[in-house]
Amino acid sequence: MPPAGLQARVNATQSGPAEGTPLACQCALPLSRQTLTFIADLLRAHLNKTGSRWRKLPPGKIALIVAATLRHDHRLAGMAGGNGVSASTISRWTWEVIGLLAARAPRLDRALAKANKQGGEVVLPDGTLIPARRRCGAASRRNYNGKHNKHGLLFLALTGEAGNLIWISPARRGAASEITAARHDHLAGRLRAAGPGALADPGSTGLDPDPGDPVIITGYKSTTARKTTPAQRQANHALSAARAPAGHGFSDLKNWRILTRLRLSPGKAATVLRALLVLTRQHTTR
Repeated sequence: MPPAGLQARVNATQSGPAEGTPLACQCALPLSRQTLTFIADLLRAHLNKTGSRWRKLPPGKIALIVAATLRHDHRLAGMAGGNGVSASTISRWTWEVIGLLAARAPRLDRALAKANKQGGEVVLPDGTLIPARRRCGAASRRNYNGKHNKHGLLFLALTGEAGNLIWISPARRGAASEITAARHDHLAGRLRAAGPGALADPGSTGLDPDPGDPVIITGYKSTTARKTTPAQRQANHALSAARAPAGHGFSDLKNWRILTRLRLSPGKAATVLRALLVLTRQHTTR
């Protein structure tokens, strides 16, 4: 493991020279020592529990390789050549660690109960489109998002008042809307049962089935026939200021460059997002 305060450095191979010998380079890994130790301890406990056979590299080195794969989106063959193992071994290690991390991601009801227990008054729901590889045929339209003009998968997340992600939803098709995803997860009912309220953007207007006693506060929409009043615009500005921390949570999550363009099925993509949620909360806590 790297010493405290220093960035880990990982070997990765580049294109080979004319003689055929692969070149190796080093890249910095901007993660804390605590994060790498957390991954290594998690893997070490799993190996001891399952009685796994001897591995070619120790858990600390495996944790470093997997973290670099997720953080920098290095290709498996490049990581394999720089560490003296095969690409299939890197893939197997990566998915093993991803599965262990994703299992620690909280479910929606538990995340809300924990937020309420810690004294949180509101959560900040928001959605984001993670770019994905374009699919062939009719399936291509399901993942095309007209708002962003790209193919991807839609994820709904909840952020705490301090800007820390507390929950992320399963993957939805890119053509879906955030309010549809929230209704599919029964967000309003679970918020009402757990206790905390929610501050949402105007796109979630109508999500709460009980407007007389709302648990989800949204802004005011302005239409051609009905313009917002100065008081409503002032309320929208106050709501936007209160929702600002929601952007911090997604920006921390998207620092993992594997999310630049997903090359996975929706099921595996959701597992990766849950694993990255755990790592993001471990690495960044406000």
